[in-house]
Amino acid sequence: MATKNPIRGGQPPVQDTAPSLAITPEPPAATPPEPAYPPIEPEPPFLVPEPEWPQPPEPPAPEAPPSPPETSQEPKLFIVHLTPELAPVAKVGGLADMVFGLTHELQLRGHHVEILLPKYDCLRYDHIWDLHEAYSDLWVPWFNGSIHCTVYFGFVHGRQCFFIEPHSSDNFFNRGCIYGFDDDVLRFAFFSRAAMEFLWQSGKHPDILHCHDWQTALAPVFLYEIYQHLGMTHPRVCFTIHNFKHQGVTGPQLLHATGLNRPEYYAHYDRMRDNHNPHALNLMKAGVVYSNFVTTVSPRHAAEAKDQGQGFGLEPTLHIHHAKYGGVVNGVDYKVWNPEIDPYIPYHYGLDSLDDKYENKRALRDRLMLADSDKPIIAFIGRLDPQKGLELLRHALFYTLHRRGQFVLLGAGADGQINHYFWGLKRQLDDNPDIHIEIGFNEELSHLIYAGADIILMPSRFEPCGLTQLIALRYGTVPVVREVGGLADTVFDRDYSDRPEDERNGYVFKDYDYSGLESALGRAISCYYRHPVEFRELMRNGIRQDFSWNHPGRDYLNIYHYIRDK
Repeated sequence: MATKNPIRGGQPPVQDTAPSLAITPEPPAATPPEPAYPPIEPEPPFLVPEPEWPQPPEPPAPEAPPSPPETSQEPKLFIVHLTPELAPVAKVGGLADMVFGLTHELQLRGHHVEILLPKYDCLRYDHIWDLHEAYSDLWVPWFNGSIHCTVYFGFVHGRQCFFIEPHSSDNFFNRGCIYGFDDDVLRFAFFSRAAMEFLWQSGKHPDILHCHDWQTALAPVFLYEIYQHLGMTHPRVCFTIHNFKHQGVTGPQLLHATGLNRPEYYAHYDRMRDNHNPHALNLMKAGVVYSNFVTTVSPRHAAEAKDQGQGFGLEPTLHIHHAKYGGVVNGVDYKVWNPEIDPYIPYHYGLDSLDDKYENKRALRDRLMLADSDKPIIAFIGRLDPQKGLELLRHALFYTLHRRGQFVLLGAGADGQINHYFWGLKRQLDDNPDIHIEIGFNEELSHLIYAGADIILMPSRFEPCGLTQLIALRYGTVPVVREVGGLADTVFDRDYSDRPEDERNGYVFKDYDYSGLESALGRAISCYYRHPVEFRELMRNGIRQDFSWNHPGRDYLNIYHYIRDK
């Protein structure tokens, strides 16, 4: 008899022993051909109350016996998050926001939560309160010796955080930024070993160790292969994969560095050996194998990674460990992203004051020197990365002009060639009063764009969760998205969804091509012009929906309680 997955309550199915299934990834989508309609401009090749009356007093009720003290049926947990990022002190992407939001939700529910991360020299120290030395003599085994570390404690917006600082000529975390170095695998392997050593030496025995991405994937290996034999038998591990594309593939020298000195044992296919390169180790695979439960950041993406070629080579491993694998959609911190209290927008608004959103639209136009008109503003906010569907993004810009809209782009990428292309596009269109391209990232401006735009565009090739569409919904900005990953789990098409009408909140297209994009974006623009009442109801549907951390927090606690006694 089948049993329930722990993410939504109950127990997960018992893992079977079927052999792994080799999944052939789907070939990447080719750039689709341009449609035949005449573009508005030549397109260069893309590189890349009633009153209250007094009432007579009621007779006093008989005195009841005192109630017994309330007791929670759910035990409180000690949870440690091991992470390379935490917003806002060390943020590169959505991982930082996820840890920030989830840890606060767990605290609100009465659980004791601590966070361990490296003490980068580029931390936002203005967001850390009462930073002080907490553990001064931590020696971490490394190669044939050990490295001395100091551990600092501080509060990050109420969260209890420990920052590990190694004193070594390797200069692991004093490099001005978080990622992007040839020795990133060794840097974060050391952090994982240091974190486990600190938990053991300080006598901390958490119920749950929650690790994030390949940078901390060695922690469960160290726990079960080393520290469990030293008496650290209590913790159970939840491992969250935020992006399958980056897996921490490295050579066998890692084993010698970290003290995992049995290469023939750890390099076995069932443990750490990469699925495609027999001479390489895969840290993310190790995290999947050694953890008690594995999540990714939406149910749809969990299925896509396992069965539809988006696991970037980990598909066989996910099939073997499918009984301990699932997806939980990330939440949004409504204390940060909320148009009713947002300090970065000039006019606050909500369901009962939606007209003030249009005051923010005027403010956005003034700031970006866009023409004042009745046109809708379509926006893109995000990384300029191939994952985000750059071919379709560029096409959407010209299509928006063709359909009498305005377009705002805010983004930057790590690829110099892509940045160079979009700088060229910016120079080409700089004099157009209906276009603004902003290369780089500006937190204040992003809030104003969410508040001032009518439509947000996300034409992603793949999207594990996506926070942009969730934030946009809260701001009453209608999302147009591709039906993939977390976008498919959170955006429901106005015209074609089988959801009740009060749950439909945007426009969705399936295929990665120009016609699919034009269908969804065209329907959104047409609704804006021809059916303004219906478009406004879409905006209200988005604002009403709850994508806070309340539901994901409950889901993760279901997982924690399932694995804690394993």
